[in-house]
Amino acid sequence: MGRQETDPPLPDSLLNLILQSHSPHNQNPMKSFVNPQDLGCLQKAMQEALEIKQQRFKYQHLGKNKTLMMIFFNNSLRTRLSTQKAALNLGMNVIVLDVNAGAWKLETERGVIMDGDKAEHLLEAIPVMASYCDVIGVRSFAGLTDRDYDYAETVLNQFLTYSGKPVFAMETATVHPLQAFADLITMEESWARDNNLPYADGDPDKFSFEHKKMKAVLTWAPHCRALPQAVPNSYAQWMLAAPDVELVVTHPEGYELDPQFLSYTDPYTGETRKATVEYDQRKALEGADFVYAKNWSCPGVTSPADYGKILSKDMSWTIDAEHMALTNNGKFLHCLPVRRGLIVTDDVIESKNSLVIPEAANREISCSVVLKRILESL
Repeated sequence: MGRQETDPPLPDSLLNLILQSHSPHNQNPMKSFVNPQDLGCLQKAMQEALEIKQQRFKYQHLGKNKTLMMIFFNNSLRTRLSTQKAALNLGMNVIVLDVNAGAWKLETERGVIMDGDKAEHLLEAIPVMASYCDVIGVRSFAGLTDRDYDYAETVLNQFLTYSGKPVFAMETATVHPLQAFADLITMEESWARDNNLPYADGDPDKFSFEHKKMKAVLTWAPHCRALPQAVPNSYAQWMLAAPDVELVVTHPEGYELDPQFLSYTDPYTGETRKATVEYDQRKALEGADFVYAKNWSCPGVTSPADYGKILSKDMSWTIDAEHMALTNNGKFLHCLPVRRGLIVTDDVIESKNSLVIPEAANREISCSVVLKRILESL
């Protein structure tokens, strides 16, 4: 059934959770993870990431006799494997549920008459699933037809509200925080090596954001399918959360990201950092230290009627060697999977400056930090 005009109101939008800045004095344990504020001090989180990378099994005692349930409403490779590996490293048992492969089809909206092919409602399924586990990870993409519905984060919000268990986002309609955290870890490691910073050896105690800023460019690139905005939203949010990153976002007109993701107020210093939006891709790339290429469909910010649509397939935005030559010997990043020839050319993604493989490997590390924090709260 489609959405009904008379639907009862859903719980408060998760978008408010995503965008709020938590108090630095809030000592409440981490019960959910959707944004950088949930980690508290980002420098401490980075130090934990470096520590776990050196001693991946150090905290196995935390997960003993604890069960993680990973719930997938959409396909996955890196998220599935890295999250399961992180949980096993921490001593957890893991249950994986593919909602669309073997489970009853689930209705996710309230106020509908369930006379179609969906036999079970999510509001019954959630507490049942929660009774079998201690922690829940949810992956549910945007439908890209109704902006209000997607940006209300309906599915994840229901898990947060009705499961009674800690919930973390494995990519939602609007954010992909595990990916963005892994992106930041990868960039910090690369920057340390290239600039011979004190933590270049991976010593977590030496990590600090107090060094020369790195210029990161998030660039739209063409694609044959309409894709959600979750990855670019989170990348922008996390880069602004890191005080050592100068962020530039470039895209054709009509692809403007929600402005709430382009501004970040540091909960510790009160400083507000904003992304620079540049419609001239070549100008944006000048002097870039990192280039993050990603497609996204129209976010519907300047033209709500075009939400979720492909407005351009301009191949001049594809990242090739000529584009990378404009950078400061820049490193290339992408969340994967990537469409070669559309997003990026073979020579760029296969070059020594491509970080896509260590970036993917760091998904295990970012998730390990998050699960460790959640387990410590149980």
